[in-house]
Amino acid sequence: MRKIILSMAVLIVGQAFVEAQENMTYQKPSLEILELVDYERAPFVMMDELKENLVFTYQNTYKTLDDLNQEELQLGGLRINPVTNISSSVTYINNLKVRKFQDENLLQVKGLPANSRITNLTWSPDESKMAFTNTTSNSVELWVLDIGSATANRVSERPLNANMGKPFSWYNDSQHLLVRVIPEGRPVLTDFKNSLPMGPIISNSDGVKAPNRTYQDLLKNKTDEDNFETLVSSELYKINLKGEAALFMGKAMYGGESFSPDGNYLLVTTLEKPFSYMVPLNRFPQKSVVYDLSGKEIRMVNEVPLAEVLPKGFMAVRKGKRSMNWRNDQPSALCYAEALDEGDPENIVEFRDAVYQWNAPFTSEPKLLAKTIDRFGGINWGNENLAVLFDNWYDTRNTRTYLFNPSNPDQTPLVISTRNSQDIYSDPGKFEMHNNAFGRDVLLMDKDNLFLIGAGFTKDGQFPFIDQFNLKTLKTNRIYQSAFTDKMERILSIKDVKKGEVLVQIQSKSEYPNYYLRNLKKRIALIPVTRFENPFESIANVEKSLIKYKRKDGVELSGTLYLPVGYDKVKKEKLPLLIWAYPTEFKDKNSAGQSSSNPNQFTFPYYGSFVYWVTKGYVVLDNAAFPIIGEGETEPNDNFISQLVDNAEAAINAVDSLGYIDREKVAVGGHSYGAFMTANLLTHSNLFACGIARSGAYNRTLTPFGFQSEQRNFWETPEVYNSMSPFMNADKMKTPMLLVHGEADNNPGTFTLQTERYFQALKGLGASVRMVLLPKESHSYVAKENILHLLWEQDQFFEKYLKN
Repeated sequence: MRKIILSMAVLIVGQAFVEAQENMTYQKPSLEILELVDYERAPFVMMDELKENLVFTYQNTYKTLDDLNQEELQLGGLRINPVTNISSSVTYINNLKVRKFQDENLLQVKGLPANSRITNLTWSPDESKMAFTNTTSNSVELWVLDIGSATANRVSERPLNANMGKPFSWYNDSQHLLVRVIPEGRPVLTDFKNSLPMGPIISNSDGVKAPNRTYQDLLKNKTDEDNFETLVSSELYKINLKGEAALFMGKAMYGGESFSPDGNYLLVTTLEKPFSYMVPLNRFPQKSVVYDLSGKEIRMVNEVPLAEVLPKGFMAVRKGKRSMNWRNDQPSALCYAEALDEGDPENIVEFRDAVYQWNAPFTSEPKLLAKTIDRFGGINWGNENLAVLFDNWYDTRNTRTYLFNPSNPDQTPLVISTRNSQDIYSDPGKFEMHNNAFGRDVLLMDKDNLFLIGAGFTKDGQFPFIDQFNLKTLKTNRIYQSAFTDKMERILSIKDVKKGEVLVQIQSKSEYPNYYLRNLKKRIALIPVTRFENPFESIANVEKSLIKYKRKDGVELSGTLYLPVGYDKVKKEKLPLLIWAYPTEFKDKNSAGQSSSNPNQFTFPYYGSFVYWVTKGYVVLDNAAFPIIGEGETEPNDNFISQLVDNAEAAINAVDSLGYIDREKVAVGGHSYGAFMTANLLTHSNLFACGIARSGAYNRTLTPFGFQSEQRNFWETPEVYNSMSPFMNADKMKTPMLLVHGEADNNPGTFTLQTERYFQALKGLGASVRMVLLPKESHSYVAKENILHLLWEQDQFFEKYLKN
C-alpha cells in the first residue's frame, strides 16, 4: 500500500512540474504592435570633416537567432567568435551608398562583397577613402572604399584579428594601413569541457583588500588563459592599397596602436602576463612602447602591473601613468595623468592629479603641464598656448573646466566653470572642435573666440544654443538659440564659422529626424540634407505631452505622457496606465527636479518601452522621473525604498488628476536597474496591478562590492543591501510579475542566475510570477524572434492582469 501511495505522489508531482513548464514556440504580438515592430530602419549617415561627402550605411532592423547561434568564447571580458575572430556581438552593415553634401542623388557603392557584413568604417587621414572590415563565414577581411569613384576593393587576403577591436590604423599618407593579422601557425584552441584537467583551480589572497565589482566573462582556468592568449595574439603588417604587405612587428597581444600626429612615431600597447581570474583584460598588465616607422624601439614609455587591487570608490585609480595619448596639436608629444593621492579617494590632498607632457624622442624627463583639484577628466587641445582641461569628482557630482597654457606650467590654470554635473540647466555646453593640419581634433578658434554648443535644457523646455566664448574677456555671447516650440533641434557642428553655416538635426513628434544646413548670418530657409520618411505612420497622431508634477516632499518630477489616437479628452474614458522608468541617484533636490525630456522628440517605439500599447487602448507614461536623492552626508540608497514609492505614487496621482486612468489598473516596468526598481515597487507598495521586470538583479548580496551608484560594500551597510534586495523580501511580494532575462547576460552584476533564483523564491512562496528566458540574448535583446515574442508575452500579461 505504501508503494502505491508513493507512486501516486510521484505522478502528481510529475504532472505539476509538466504543467508548470510551457514548451512554447516563438509567438508574434498582435497586428497593432507587429506593424510598428516590423519596419525598415533608415540608414545612418557618416560625414567627412568638411561636410563634403556623405556615406550612408544600411543595416537590418534586427538580428536573427541564426546570427546569435554562432560559436562564442567568453574570455577576459570579451565575447569572441573563435571561427571568424571578431566580437560575437557586432552589428553589421549590409550596404553602403555615397553622395555629395549638396547632391540628393545617392550612388550605390560598387564592388562590395556578396552578403556584406561590414564594420569598422574609418576615414583615411585625407578623407578620400574609408577602410572597413568584412566578415565572412571563417575570417575577417580588409577592404577600402574610394569615395570619389564609389568603389570598394578588397585590399588583402590575410585574415585579420579583430578580437581586440578595430584591427587596422591608417598611416598619415592615406596609402598604407597598419593591420593586425592572425599569426602564422597559430595554436589550435583547447576544448576545456572535453579535456582532462591537470590539477585543481587555485586562487590566493595575500591579505590585501581587493574590492572588485561583479564582472562577467572572466578567465576561469589555465585552458581559458591559453585560449585567450591565442585569440588576442596578432602580428602587425604594413599593407598598401595594392595589397602589398610587409611584416612590421612580430607576434604579441596587441591592445592598441596609434600614430603620432606627424606620423613619425607609433605608440603600441600590448597585454602582458600574469592574467587574472578576478578582473577583465583592461586591468591585466600592459606595456606601452614608442617605435619609429621602421619598427625600431625608441623608448618604453609605460609599464602597468596587474591591477587586481584598487582603493575603494568610483574615483579610485591605479598608481602610475594613465590616460596616455598623443597631444593632438603637437607633432609628437605624449600626454598623461598621474595620481597625486596614490589613487585613493580617501587621501586628503591639495591636488588629485598631475598632467605631464613627454616629447619625442623621450630622452628628456616629462614636464609638468598642470595639476587638477579633482580627478583628471581630459583635455581639449588648442595650440601651444591654449588648452581646456577638465576634472570631476563623483561624490560631490562636481565638474570643473580650466583654461591653461601648456607652454607655461608656472601659470596657474584658470577655472572658468565649476558646477554640479547633474545640473543640466546650468550646462554651458561643449567646446566645438575641428580637424587641424594633422587631421586631429583641436578647439575651433576664430580670432580670440572659442565656441560652445549646448543642449539648452531649461525649466521652460529645451532650446539648444551656440555661445561665442571670448578668451580675453572670458565672457560668452549667444550667437544662436533655437526658437522651436513645436519641433526639436539638435546642433551637431559648425560647418563653416566664417559663413555661419551650422549642421543641425530637426525632428518632431511625427517627423523623422533629418539633417539640415542652417545659416546664422543669412535669413534663408533651412536647407535639407536628408529626407528620411516616418516608418511609424500608425502612431503619427498619438497625443504626446510632457507632464510635470511634484513628489510629496516637493521634488519636481516629469514624464512623457502618451494617449491613444482619438482619445476623447472631454469624455475621459478611464484607461489602464503603463509606467516605464529607471531610477537615477542625485546629491541635491534641484538637479533631481530638472527634466531632459522633450515632448517634440520623434516618437520612436522600440522593444525597450511601452509606447506600442497606445495602439491598444492604454495610457503610457514613458521615462517617468524616479530620482533617488541623498543630500549632504546621506547617501541616496539610505532611503531608496521610500523614495521609489513616493515617485510612483506621484506619477499615478499626476495622470489620475487629469482624469485619464483607472488607478486600479496601473502597471510598472523597467529594464536592468529599472527591473530592480519594478520588483521593489511591487514588493513594498500596493500601487500596481502588475509589473514587468527585464534583465534585473534582485539579490544585492551577490554584488557585495557595490552596484549601480552604490560605492559602499555589503559589510559596511548590510541593512542597505538587504532592505533593497527584492530577493530578501520575496515573502512580501504578492503582485503578479513577468520576469524576463537574456539567457547569456553579459552585464556586470545582472547574471541570468539573478532572475532564476528570484523566480524560484517567488514560486516557492506562492507568488503569481512568470519567467521568460530569451535564448542566446545578452543584456540587451537583438534577435527579431526574441523581440517579437517578448512583446507577445508583455501583451498577454497586460491583457490578463491589467486590462481585464
